[in-house]
Order: sequence, then C-alpha cells, then structure tokens
Amino acid sequence: MDNGDWGHRMTTPITLNVGGHLYTTSLSTLQRYPDSMLGAMFRGDFPTTRDSRGNYFIDRDGTLFRYILNFLRTSELTLPLDFTETDLLRKEADFYQIEPLIQCLNDPKPLYPPDIFEQVVELSSTRKLSKYSNPVAVIITQLTITTKVHALLEGISNNFTKWNKHMMDTRDCQVSFTFGPCDYHQEVSLRVHLMDYIMKQGFTIRNTRVHHMSERANENTVEHHWTFCRPAHKVED
Repeated sequence: MDNGDWGHRMTTPITLNVGGHLYTTSLSTLQRYPDSMLGAMFRGDFPTTRDSRGNYFIDRDGTLFRYILNFLRTSELTLPLDFTETDLLRKEADFYQIEPLIQCLNDPKPLYPPDIFEQVVELSSTRKLSKYSNPVAVIITQLTITTKVHALLEGISNNFTKWNKHMMDTRDCQVSFTFGPCDYHQEVSLRVHLMDYIMKQGFTIRNTRVHHMSERANENTVEHHWTFCRPAHKVED
C-alpha cells in the first residue's frame, strides 16, 4: 500500500455501533493511542464484530462512548459540570485501556475557573421510518430543544412563531420545546435554522450521536442528538 492509499484509509469515515448508538469517525482517531484496545482492534490485533449493517459493533455503553471518542479526537477530557457518571466512565476508559484518559479521570481538573459555568442545550430529531417503502420513507418527524437557558427558549419562541410547537417542563428545572409533527423537508429546514440560531447565541456543538430503535413491525425510529455548550459567568445571589 503506497502512502496515498494509506492516507486515504486513515481519513476514510468508519461507523461504530456502540450499544445501539452509531458514531462516525476516522481510523486515525481510533488509533490515536496504539496501546489501547481500539488501537489494537483497528490494527488487526483484536477480533472485530459487525452488526447487520456492516458497522463495527462494540457491546458497551453507547451514551458514554461520546466522551471516549471526544477524548480520542482532542486528547482533552471535557465533561458537563453536572456530569454524575464519572465512575461508569472510568470503567469504560479502563475497558478501552486508554491510559491518558484513565489518568485524567483519576486526577480531574476543573473545566472552567470558579466563576464560570457551562450552559447546555440539547437538540434532538426523532424520525419514524417506514420499513416497507423503497426507498425508505419518512412517516413523521419532530424536533425537541431542552435547556435550562430560559432566555434562549424565549428567543426561539419569538423567532420561530410560524412553527407548531408546545412547551413542557422536564427534570432539573429544564424546559423543552417540541416542534411538530412535521414532514421531512420541514424538519430539515427548521433544524438548519434552529442550529444557526443557537450557534449565533454563542453556543458551539460539543458532540452528536445517533440512536436506532425498532418499535413496531412496520416502523423504525431514528433519533439524532446534538449537544451545544457555552461558558457563562455565575451570578452572585
């Protein structure tokens, strides 16, 4: 294999199915730490398993893997301030044998100065797909935004008045806006405008993930999730 072929292979997207969550990354990211389990796995020294769609399958916690993958991409451990699953993440880091991540988890450093905290916005898209149409048809879609940043929700409410939406309170003082149901083209247009609006408020995308579920004999449900974050100053009481 010449250098051009090897470089192409290192950057070609690879999709992993981790506990039902799909992640797409590059071979070079997965091999960032050659002595890790993933380094050995994608070097050919470790047996691999594929799911029914040909994706590499790993039977581990799919939600926590986003932190594993982000560490592989940046060599930095970045966790939400309200993260409560450090012990579980430490077990995942031990399973994947990523020594620098294990060291970070054993000796955590604050992400921000004491007077700064992190605001988080979650955007999710839920699509129900027909199993029997060819090509696959989107039956129904909806978008949901969840956050504690009430000013952001107020801005969205004022700027997206033409969309059918409803608000509901969720856990931990968070509030959700749900748009829809709407058709596929409406959902794509709305999602693009929502993401643009959120990022113009100073938020950046922290991570993305996809989750596939089968609920009925004739339907599949696919959920796409985006997490946005921005630093903010604490306000003294």
